[in-house]
Amino acid sequence: MPQPKALVVGAGVAGLATALRLKGRGYDVEVFEAAMHPGGKMGEWASEGYRFDTGPSLFTLPHLVEETIASVHSKTSDYFTYSKHQTACAYFWEDGTELLAEGDVGTFSKKSADILGGNARAIAEYFSEAAKMYDITKGVFLERSLHRWQTYLTKDVWKAIPKLPTLGLFSSLHQRNQKRLGNNDKLVQLFDRFATYNGSSPYLTPGIMQMICHLEHGIGTFYPHGGMSSIPKAMFNAGKDAGIEYHFGQNVEKIHVENNRATAITVNGNLHKADVVVCNVDVRSAYKHLLTDVSTPKNVVKQKPSSSAIIFYWGIKQQFPKLDLHNIFFSEDYKAEFDAIFSQDTLYEDPTVYINISAKVDENDAPKGCENWFVMINVPADSGQDWDTLTQQAKQFIIEKLNRMLAVDVSALIETENILTPPLIELKTSSQGGALYGSSSNERMAAFFRHANFHHKIGGLYFCGGSVHPGGGIPLCMHSARITSDLITNDQL
Repeated sequence: MPQPKALVVGAGVAGLATALRLKGRGYDVEVFEAAMHPGGKMGEWASEGYRFDTGPSLFTLPHLVEETIASVHSKTSDYFTYSKHQTACAYFWEDGTELLAEGDVGTFSKKSADILGGNARAIAEYFSEAAKMYDITKGVFLERSLHRWQTYLTKDVWKAIPKLPTLGLFSSLHQRNQKRLGNNDKLVQLFDRFATYNGSSPYLTPGIMQMICHLEHGIGTFYPHGGMSSIPKAMFNAGKDAGIEYHFGQNVEKIHVENNRATAITVNGNLHKADVVVCNVDVRSAYKHLLTDVSTPKNVVKQKPSSSAIIFYWGIKQQFPKLDLHNIFFSEDYKAEFDAIFSQDTLYEDPTVYINISAKVDENDAPKGCENWFVMINVPADSGQDWDTLTQQAKQFIIEKLNRMLAVDVSALIETENILTPPLIELKTSSQGGALYGSSSNERMAAFFRHANFHHKIGGLYFCGGSVHPGGGIPLCMHSARITSDLITNDQL
């Protein structure tokens, strides 16, 4: 009996992971990618002795990568290694307040209370509550399809149902933080920022997003050896050794549907038949360009995009001892910043600035005495704004802010520069509008409105990645791959 054939459209993290899992279950797998490298948003760029990861910079839940590689190779360390980073983030406020936040919950709770004036016990209880929320809901929202009735017969669902009133579904994350953490603006702002992990606003996204802080502090932040781009490289190499066939620089033009079943794809005019087609392309782009004979689901049309980003990659000819791997320079008016992004579709004049410096962990990522700065601000997805002007303004705002808060002329230290904007993100990754996480989670039931990992009416057609369930970001994309491969396996039985 011949092996079933699976074709994966797109070699982003979720596409690579789905391919590995299907290969481990006996499928003959081919992956088609328009770019010349695997990883989607997770690329890298080098210039004048500086190396930059161009995409996601925070790494949590490394076991998801390990277990994915383990589906085809028993010794995952042959392909992928990492280490735990002891500090979670360095935080900076305009009034000079600085907090180097340890990953350990107990240490962080005491230190943040001492520096920010909070209550250490209340902070520790907040983390404990976040851990419980994560444990209660992960088996429902993260590890299974929300769009199959079988999910609602599992013990995880019955365990979660009595707890629903306590999970923050009926208040915003900001409201929940104010209630749990008291009237402490800096502490609330610090925990509000976890809404940005899925491209949302803390003033709109539901309080259940409190659980996100558990990933960073309760479980920990990690650094993959070789940088973030080593994650897709590891999965690609593991898949190649296992016999997966990859095609880079190959633009998929169409997913064919016959008699309500996906049967093939067209690539550069050539037809490739399959038993299963997995689409790792942003669902909006997929329906617009690949599934032109299929109606776009109403929920996809209605959903609002997540935030996007303007990113500057700067080679900085100086070292800053107070900076860490992850750094946040907060806006003085957080609500006005998110209103600008999600209500006015524009750039805020005092943006919160995130800086990632991988050279803090791997000194080979920058010349001696220098640092590689990945400098990012949240901005709206592209809807026709003048991004040339906005990018120039963003650079001015960022440099002025960093000059004030670091007491240095940052512009005089920049040796090399590259820039990524929402239109460029869309061009390079097919993410509509350059939205980093597909759709936002700015609605109470957003998790249920995301596109399913399968098509309800078309057999053999599946979806994975940040634009479908359970959402964007590396961990959720890895969960997406597991959900999708499980669905395919079960459907083919």
